[in-house]
Amino acid sequence: MKNKFTLIKLMVFVSIIFVSFSCDNEETNVNIDKDLYSMAKSTSGFSWYKNSDEYLERSDSSGHSQPFLRTRYNSIAASMFDANGKILENSTFPDGSLIVKELVDANFELELYAILYKKYDNKYTDLRGWVWGYIDADGEVIVSASEKGSGCSYCHLQSEHIDYTLMNKYFP
Repeated sequence: MKNKFTLIKLMVFVSIIFVSFSCDNEETNVNIDKDLYSMAKSTSGFSWYKNSDEYLERSDSSGHSQPFLRTRYNSIAASMFDANGKILENSTFPDGSLIVKELVDANFELELYAILYKKYDNKYTDLRGWVWGYIDADGEVIVSASEKGSGCSYCHLQSEHIDYTLMNKYFP
């Protein structure tokens, strides 16, 4: 009877620990996604690809369904631009780089943010240091950063990418 009681106590303890860690992970997922959304909504201090905030037509090779997009870079990421606002060939974006692709519908209404945030010390980084986010305009998470770009990186690794970015390839 004593062994049975000890076993029950151990099972309860393990269950409590498991639930605690599960809640912590879920809370952390929510926090990183909220952080990415907040960063994506902020527009001050950004530079546009090719120094233009005009919308570009979606390329035929895009994995996104929205017909138009534009892409902006925080000052750290924009340090990888040439004089024309294009990404320098063979660049690797420095830690702290934030790239926000705004995906819009045919009426130029914002639908989604596709976000790349270079943060090597974040637990959600992929092997190249990027945290990926895919969040709609209202803040609903479409693909959580906890997935580490698993649904995005395949397309972003196609030939001629520059540290996962494809703007130079499709919008030269």
